[in-house]
Amino acid sequence: MALKILSTKNGTFAVEGEINAATASQFKSHFETNLNTLNVLTVDIDKITEVDATGMRALRSLYKKAFLENKSFSIVGNGCKDIYDDFRASNIA
Repeated sequence: MALKILSTKNGTFAVEGEINAATASQFKSHFETNLNTLNVLTVDIDKITEVDATGMRALRSLYKKAFLENKSFSIVGNGCKDIYDDFRASNIA
C-alpha cells in the first residue's frame, strides 16, 4: 500500500498506509523538511497499517532530530501499537 501524508492544521499530519522499507525514506524526508520550518509537529497514525524496522528507524530519527533542535514532535492516534511499544521500550536521546 502506498503511503499518504495529509496536512491537516497546526503542524498536524495524518499518515495513511505503511511505513516500511519501501516508504520510510519518503516519510523521513517529508517530515525532516517540515521540522525545518515548524516548531511543533504532530503525526497522526490512526490509519497506519504496518511499521517495519526501517519505519521505526525513521520515526526514531525524526524524534531525535526534533529533540536535539528543541522542537515538539508527537505521535498520536490509535494506529500501530508497535510504534508506542517501541518508544516506551527505547531511550531515544
